[in-house]
Amino acid sequence: MSPFLFEYYSKWMEAIFYTYVLYSEVHCKTYVGYTSNLIGRVEAHNHPQNKGWTKRHQPWILIYSESFPTKSAAMHRELELKSYRGREFIKSLL
Repeated sequence: MSPFLFEYYSKWMEAIFYTYVLYSEVHCKTYVGYTSNLIGRVEAHNHPQNKGWTKRHQPWILIYSESFPTKSAAMHRELELKSYRGREFIKSLL
């Protein structure tokens, strides 16, 4: 295998995606999302310059995460966690 192909496949095989659940104790809110950089994403949700929905409910703590080999698998699990049964599962973690 050429060095170029080896580098390409090595990076592809290392790709890990995460589905995560954040919790705001101050506001009793949960947030479910997916990312390829879990630590960076949690930091972004808590950053003072965050302009999204999660800014209003800071600070956030990570209460649950799962890793997946593909983005589509992580997205599918995110949808499951946002369903009624998924929300019940999240409530059991609190």
